Amino acid sequence: MRALVRVAAALGVRLHATHLDEQTLGLYSPDEQRIYFDIRLTPNERRVTIAHELGHAYYGHDHSNPKHERQAEVFAAELLIDPEEYARLERVDPDQHRLADDLGVTVELIRTYERHCLERVRGVTYARPRMGAGQWEYRGVHPDAESAGTEPR
Repeated sequence: MRALVRVAAALGVRLHATHLDEQTLGLYSPDEQRIYFDIRLTPNERRVTIAHELGHAYYGHDHSNPKHERQAEVFAAELLIDPEEYARLERVDPDQHRLADDLGVTVELIRTYERHCLERVRGVTYARPRMGAGQWEYRGVHPDAESAGTEPR
């Protein structure tokens, strides 16, 4: 949570716990430079909600639309999930619920991370890949790929 407070401070945003309606977990108010999150959230939900709303603040979203929601969710996944820790835990047990518990996030955020932040090619997993050779944040080779000699060159 301290890391999220530091990110909020760097963005000039204040965090505020409050009671929100049943459908709202959190919201970013650009006019107030404040993130509101529901006080009833579990610790994992709180982390994910704050990180998501920090994504809105980071990108300067002033209203919600599907593209903004996806962008904020990917921001949260990249902020909260360390690729090396994810890879280590996935080798032990790839179950999304277990990964979420171990990483202190929600299952939905694990799904976002897997869908938008990972690229799997012939037994090699790349986190946050970019165009061009050697451009990724993390590269993990599955042990079966190494032993079978299928690792890309």
